[in-house]
Amino acid sequence: MSRISDTRLRTRETASRLVAAGKRPHELTVDLIYAEIRQGSRTTINDELKQWKDEKTRSDALASQLPPAVADAMLGIWTVAVEHGEKVYDARVVELEQATAHAESRASEAVEARAATEETLRLREVELGAMSEQIAVLKQQLDAAHARADDARTRAETLEAQRDSERDIADTRLRELRAEHEKTIAALRASLEARDAAFQSELDKATQRMEGVQKHMMQQISEAREERRRADALAAALQQRNETLLGELGAARVTQTSQDDALRAAQRENEVVAKERAEWQRERESLESRLIAIRNRSRAKLKRVAVAAPSRARGLPAQKE
Repeated sequence: MSRISDTRLRTRETASRLVAAGKRPHELTVDLIYAEIRQGSRTTINDELKQWKDEKTRSDALASQLPPAVADAMLGIWTVAVEHGEKVYDARVVELEQATAHAESRASEAVEARAATEETLRLREVELGAMSEQIAVLKQQLDAAHARADDARTRAETLEAQRDSERDIADTRLRELRAEHEKTIAALRASLEARDAAFQSELDKATQRMEGVQKHMMQQISEAREERRRADALAAALQQRNETLLGELGAARVTQTSQDDALRAAQRENEVVAKERAEWQRERESLESRLIAIRNRSRAKLKRVAVAAPSRARGLPAQKE
């Protein structure tokens, strides 16, 4: 403790001794002083030597302007003042050494407390590692649930798209069949109307020529009746075909209903998976919150331990070199 704290004092003593031995003040250097005292930093020696030279210059200038008796008296006063200052300085050094010993004792206690805190922190780190592993397992389970949910959603979307496609195909086919049926009925009606018109014309003519062409008229009536029967048979066939198409439409609707049921089942499965995912997410958030709280408590405790020693020693005066 004493070698660094009395560097400035020994610098002054050595400088005064060298001047008394015949050295001039401007010949004194930092290296020369350091070679004599062998302690302290060169920066401290340089600052103190410069201050000593300034004081020496002012003292010599003042002594040269005063009568010798006055100069000797002032030099005596200065010597007494320096001796008193040395005594005060030595007392202060003792006080600082005692304060430093006390501070070192408190620092040792702080180091022990820090070691205990580090052990506690190590245990917390082990606990955090276990929690991290648990979180990793839960994350894997959550990822698997996400995969299942995505797969269920994909199947539901595929079924829905298939249902819509088959519905569109069935609707298109039904419209085509209806258009074809209506076109056939219109053609038959036009044909019947044309034949009825021709028949009516022939009937009118036959009425005028009834006596001469009765046999021919009966033959025409028979042909017209046969044509009408064929038209009725064709209409019945078309009606049957229409009923068949209606049956196909019903089957398509049954298929659509089955697909709708499958879609609803997939949606229910997706909802179950979503609930599981929400539960896992809540559990994960809870674990992460506990992890953050433990870390914050550990950091706060370390911060209090790190600040405790300097805070207790803050009232000590700054030590001179």
